[in-house]
Amino acid sequence: MRMTLLGGAVVVAASSLAFNRLTHAKENGAPAQVRFVVDDAPVQRDGKAVMSFAPVIKQVAPSVVKVYTTTKAKQQRMPFLDDPLFRRFFGEEGQGEEGGKGRSFRAPKQFGLGSGVIVSKDGYILTNNHVVDGADEIKVGLNDGRDLPAKVVGTDSKSDVAVLKVEASDLAPLPLADSDKLEVGDLTLAIGNPFGIGQTVTMGIVSAMGRATLGLDYEDFIQTDAAINPGNSGGALVDANGRLIGINTAILSRSGGNQGIGFAIPSNLARSVMESLVKNGRVIRGYMGLLPQDVTPGLAKEFNLPDNSAGALVAEVTPKSPAEKAGLKNGDIIVEINGKPVKDARHLRLQVAQVAPGTKVPVKIVRDGDSKTLEVVLKEFPKDDALAKREQGGADKDSTSDALDGVTVGDVDAAARRQIGLPANVKGALVVQIDESSASYEAGLREGDVILEINRKAVHSADEAVDMSEKIKDKRILLRVWTRGASRYLVVDESKAG
Repeated sequence: MRMTLLGGAVVVAASSLAFNRLTHAKENGAPAQVRFVVDDAPVQRDGKAVMSFAPVIKQVAPSVVKVYTTTKAKQQRMPFLDDPLFRRFFGEEGQGEEGGKGRSFRAPKQFGLGSGVIVSKDGYILTNNHVVDGADEIKVGLNDGRDLPAKVVGTDSKSDVAVLKVEASDLAPLPLADSDKLEVGDLTLAIGNPFGIGQTVTMGIVSAMGRATLGLDYEDFIQTDAAINPGNSGGALVDANGRLIGINTAILSRSGGNQGIGFAIPSNLARSVMESLVKNGRVIRGYMGLLPQDVTPGLAKEFNLPDNSAGALVAEVTPKSPAEKAGLKNGDIIVEINGKPVKDARHLRLQVAQVAPGTKVPVKIVRDGDSKTLEVVLKEFPKDDALAKREQGGADKDSTSDALDGVTVGDVDAAARRQIGLPANVKGALVVQIDESSASYEAGLREGDVILEINRKAVHSADEAVDMSEKIKDKRILLRVWTRGASRYLVVDESKAG
């Protein structure tokens, strides 16, 4: 699996083949729990050199396992073989994959290799979703030579975490560290099964924290320069004390091999997902009901915040959501939730998702320059795809804005509303044309967007948008626009046009 990034590719570190089907297995009876050990003591940072990590490796090695996956041979339909030209070579019609007429061939059995980490004495193993996704059979190879059948307790493609279970005695679980206490420069050891050659240990440091590289819904990767290669996926990233700090997942590479930039899922995120999968058979996430966006320097200036401000700007509050009931409004800046600072929109989503539904959490906001704290009772993240994604025409009369130079707007009629999918309760001015050399285009405004607010004042029609823009003397304009099913804020700086 490869994704283009910065001229190279992000490569998932498992060498397993691409699968299409999720495999799930749930325990019957009472909810299960993972009995793991958590050691949240900070790592020693006195700068003293360590001459050997052999004692740490001896402690950790029995906890890291090989993961072997197999998919059964399957009949696959080949429609192009129905062409008369090919019948001369492949014969008459036969039975298709599902009993229908057609030509097909039998795909060979497929095999995959990856790694995993034992986290409890009763056999729970953490690995990546992409290691086991779609596998018909899974086996785990222990460091002592035993090969055991494993079943999938649950998988979560949104975070790329999977939990396996084996039945065995004398297992050596790895203690989990508090990954929130990691610092750039801390030593790391990566242990796994690269290229299927057997257990291998590499060393590096924490190169960066909070990376988002794979396009997952929930990602907050630890970046490390410890060598990670295909087959390392699902393996352990441990600290100098031999505690699990992350699950090795992917590398950034132009060649497909290690180039010193690897990514691991933080142990705190993996632990949260694992606990929900074991207890519920699925991941239950908290839901606040708002659309956040990052606070850019331009937005910080418009909302009277310091230039280097962190936080998440509320672009839209979902009606009847926990956020609306708590009193959150468009334009609020969330700077803290549940006692933890909010860095940006992505970290806000992560922090909310890891809180159990029904929990009342304090949310500190900045509104019109004043700080206040609201209490939000979270709900479960909705199954409605359209609502979940939020959490993640023509006009009879065209008018041109003076302040928004190069922007032509029109009223939103019924036809335009249907064409762009604009909800009936959303009012504004439709952007029907925009000059690509304008400041508005550079700020991100596009044809089909609907201008909802200009400088924090609601817009109900094209005439109103033009009238408001003609009265603006400042070269900087704050817009709130609706685009592709969600709203966001933009800062248009006419002084920088072109």
